[in-house]
Amino acid sequence: MNEAQATDTLSSRAATRLHGETTVPGDKSISHRSIMLGALAEGETEVHHLLEGEDVLRTVAAFRNMGVEIVRDDAGIYRIQGVGLDGLREADDVLDMGNSGTAMRLLSGVLASQPFFTVLTGDASLRQRPMKRVITPLSQMGARIFSRDQGRAPLVIQGSELIPIDYTMPVASAQVKSAILLAALNTAGGSSVLEPEWSRDHTERMLLAFGADVRREGMRVTVEGWPNLRAQHITVPGDISSAAFPLVAALLVPGSEILLPGVGVNPTRTGLLELLTMMGAHIEQRQPRVAGGEPIADLYVRSAPLHGIEVPAALIPRAIDEFPVFCIAAALAEGETRLSGAAELRVKESDRIHAMAVGLQSLGVTVTELADGLHITGRPEGLAGGVTVDSFTDHRIAMSFLVAGLRCREPVVVTRCANIQTSFPTFRAIMSHLGAQIS
Repeated sequence: MNEAQATDTLSSRAATRLHGETTVPGDKSISHRSIMLGALAEGETEVHHLLEGEDVLRTVAAFRNMGVEIVRDDAGIYRIQGVGLDGLREADDVLDMGNSGTAMRLLSGVLASQPFFTVLTGDASLRQRPMKRVITPLSQMGARIFSRDQGRAPLVIQGSELIPIDYTMPVASAQVKSAILLAALNTAGGSSVLEPEWSRDHTERMLLAFGADVRREGMRVTVEGWPNLRAQHITVPGDISSAAFPLVAALLVPGSEILLPGVGVNPTRTGLLELLTMMGAHIEQRQPRVAGGEPIADLYVRSAPLHGIEVPAALIPRAIDEFPVFCIAAALAEGETRLSGAAELRVKESDRIHAMAVGLQSLGVTVTELADGLHITGRPEGLAGGVTVDSFTDHRIAMSFLVAGLRCREPVVVTRCANIQTSFPTFRAIMSHLGAQIS
């Protein structure tokens, strides 16, 4: 089957060694933001190495439907003809964001101040994810946003004139912070967000690159309204959330050695690397450099025995998307790994705490499911396999258990895998190139 086609059931089997060099797709978070800010800027923005997964392509389609010319040339470069902060127009139809919570939440901020009517919807999974966390602060700014079931999509947004806000976030969330900062662009005066923990800062970095007035003082970030955003040339770094899968696989399969060039190592995103290093992983950041305001490096990974740890609370926001595959590492480490304070995992594309607990237990791993985390007792000798695991239609759950299959004596079958296309459409090709058997 063609890689671009959505495959619903996949299986993986024991690998003898992973070896080689491969480039992972562009960062999903940065890809979304490059399209959004390119559309709101003046002039032509070029985006290289954009992630062409379904989530990002939904953002591309949404802005095209709002009158922005976005063209992909033969070299794979996306050229965006920016329309400025007040140049968007009302879409002719509902904007379907598919499975992308990032797109829906960030677009809510963009659209809150636009002088037209918009309906945002998504697939069954996205319609169950909480949107009140963005509706609340945007409403305090004067936004008119209506939802069903006390804060779930579809969202109806009637754009209105906004007022600045100084918002204290109850929970660290880059998506909520970004929605407020994007709304602030079209709002007179300065708007501020105070974070309880350090969340990913791609929006702030990219706003600065586009010419916005952005200030950070401790845990508070402020954006001044009505900047003159100028078109940029952007090269999207490799996505560390995608790199996590071959990286963890190489750590777990004895004799493995891989190189992942050009991966984004923004310090707000490297929580997984720090956690794995605490467990005894051998990971080197080679040739560190900066591109477009984002730090990148070539990640060299060599297999190593791991041991269980207690996950520090401060690292949770910086590794939140990588916890499914981190749990696979914990399942094959010596001793117990204890994760708590991560209730956010229950409201991702699936209830990731429950999904990981069920899947690991089916593989014979001793797991205690907590309200806000997991306790996992590792089996460093390997897992039995020979089971079918449900991904709960969650791309990260699916890829995590396919990685687990590389250390199982019998193949592991994972169902409902089609959503891998949303974030890592070349997952199978890249893993196969390194020596994994996933089909």
